[in-house]
Amino acid sequence: MGTAARGGRPRRPVQLGGVVKAPSRATINDVAARAGVSKGAVSLAFNHKPGLSDTTRDRIFAAARELGWAPNRAAQSLSNSRVDTVGLAICRPARLLGLEPFYMEFVSGVESVLSERSCSLLLRLVRDLDEEIALQEGWWKGRQVAGSILVDFHNDDPRVEALSGLGLPAVAVGHPSLTGGFTSVWTDDATAVAEAVRYLAALGHRRIARVGGPATLGHSAIRHEAFAAAVRELGLPEPRQIATGFSGDEGARAARSLLVSPERPTAIVFDNDIMAVAGLSVASELGLRVPADVSLLAWDDSQLCALTHPTLSAMSHDVHGFGADVARTLFAVITGEEPRSHPVQTPALTPRGSTGAVGA
Repeated sequence: MGTAARGGRPRRPVQLGGVVKAPSRATINDVAARAGVSKGAVSLAFNHKPGLSDTTRDRIFAAARELGWAPNRAAQSLSNSRVDTVGLAICRPARLLGLEPFYMEFVSGVESVLSERSCSLLLRLVRDLDEEIALQEGWWKGRQVAGSILVDFHNDDPRVEALSGLGLPAVAVGHPSLTGGFTSVWTDDATAVAEAVRYLAALGHRRIARVGGPATLGHSAIRHEAFAAAVRELGLPEPRQIATGFSGDEGARAARSLLVSPERPTAIVFDNDIMAVAGLSVASELGLRVPADVSLLAWDDSQLCALTHPTLSAMSHDVHGFGADVARTLFAVITGEEPRSHPVQTPALTPRGSTGAVGA
């Protein structure tokens, strides 16, 4: 179909010094610049993919008509695989990932948004950050993904520098202090930790301990510092904090070491639900009553917390909604809408049977 038949204005030849020179042909970059969007947004519009507002889509089509541009179908067929897939790499053993409620809920939230857009999630487990960097580079350069979700940031995370230069559209799940220039979505862990400590102190607890995740993880470090600061602010004794993995076995070992110590804590905060459930089992093993002898507080508040006896108090947040928010933000990045980094709702205390006044 000719340009005039598409409703656009044909570009006329230009005569220079007696030589007729054909004008340069408009490109997708020209259309994107005219419409004020990214190349990815233009591709989404002409591939009739979801993820754009009607106003943005109409603006793109209008810019294309004005420039007399139409997509190259051969190029479209090469790029289709990119716009239908989102990448997610997680540094966890497969066995642990299958047991950890947080990531099951998080991925469920991501999938709820991808399914609305007829997109797929490309999920891979990696051994370390170097392997993830190589994987993300391969995905992007091989046109396998439209963008990626980056999780579990470390202090001075090498992914920030390595992946920023690729042009990979990505959303970082982590506090902006950890994620460099990536658009970030995060939970306010410091505020939530402080609330947990104040709650337990209000119940009369003075020896409060914490079983946290690996010290190398940025969010573990944030919680560690916030926990110590909250305890100091309340004038409580210096707390014990044990950094460990997120498995039940590791949580049980950490809880056992705390509960058999001469200065046994009367309350323990755990960084995930699996470790809190393991701590509950250890307390029973040692003949300690929960919450009369020791109060236990979990983090995330999965269904596990309601299935124990007594039921577990938890710092609760909508992990499914967190995943959905991250996925929506990633689509905004992919389509050039430049979304702002933002926190999701701060985890809030849900008291249940595992916490109570000291000696009650």
